Amino acid sequence: MRLLVVTAVAVERDSAATGLAARFRDAPEEEALPGRRSLLVLRDGRHRADLLAAGVGPAAAAAGTSAALTAAELAGHPYDLVVASGIAGGFLPVAPLGSVVVADEIVAADLGAQTPPARVPPPQAPPPAARTGAPAPAPDSPDAPDALNTPDLPAPSPEAAVPVPPVPGPPAEPLPGPGFVPVSELGFGTSSHVPPPGLRAAVAGALGAVCGPVLTVSTVTGTAERAAELAARHPGAAAEGMEGFGVAEAAAAHGVPVLEVRAVSNPVGPRDRAAWRIGDALTALSGAFGGLSSVLDSLEAPAP
Repeated sequence: MRLLVVTAVAVERDSAATGLAARFRDAPEEEALPGRRSLLVLRDGRHRADLLAAGVGPAAAAAGTSAALTAAELAGHPYDLVVASGIAGGFLPVAPLGSVVVADEIVAADLGAQTPPARVPPPQAPPPAARTGAPAPAPDSPDAPDALNTPDLPAPSPEAAVPVPPVPGPPAEPLPGPGFVPVSELGFGTSSHVPPPGLRAAVAGALGAVCGPVLTVSTVTGTAERAAELAARHPGAAAEGMEGFGVAEAAAAHGVPVLEVRAVSNPVGPRDRAAWRIGDALTALSGAFGGLSSVLDSLEAPAP
């Protein structure tokens, strides 16, 4: 098994390495990659884990992951599995603080086109009608005209016609809706990757993790309204990160299966740094990779 773990920053990479250390007993090494990046390499016989802090955001993550995958292929030792990882925001109550999330879908949540909110059209006003100053008699009144015996009468003059103004309806109301079209519906690519079901289930079971969609965003959510919008657009969303989709895009381009494993440091929503639990999340991340290392021998490289 040759494993590539991709995080945003070094502290996340080192937390994952701490968890893997019990399985990979050789001393860590550093190996250079093209583009002024480097891998932290853990070895143990026929197993090897390479850890890469690729940078923040999907673009940096895709570039770094692709560099590592290409270098491994050119060396004749391609990877069997790529894991995007790090700390993340959790959607409450699905993924509380300190929990571990394994993605069942890796979603580019803001890759697409914004659209105006759908609106309910106003009711149609009745067509303008013309009437004379005097009201028409009721049909059963003695004054009502007899259609068979009434002589032709001249049409009322335009001056006598009084137009009836249209009845104004209420203004159009916005409908609840995403106001967003993902890039896949625009016909320009894909907006999600699905990890192999058997693999993600085995890993989630071994880690005791929440399993659900993990959203990749380029701008971290900072309001309750944005959190509600994302949760409505992606039912069951468990976590929000900034690199997973970039890692998954690179892995898919190289035909390597991918997982995303996250530890929750804060709730998705209003930014409240006092409520962040980064230390606890990094500890949970180390524990997750300790659990992952215990099942590496049973993980066969699945078809992507």
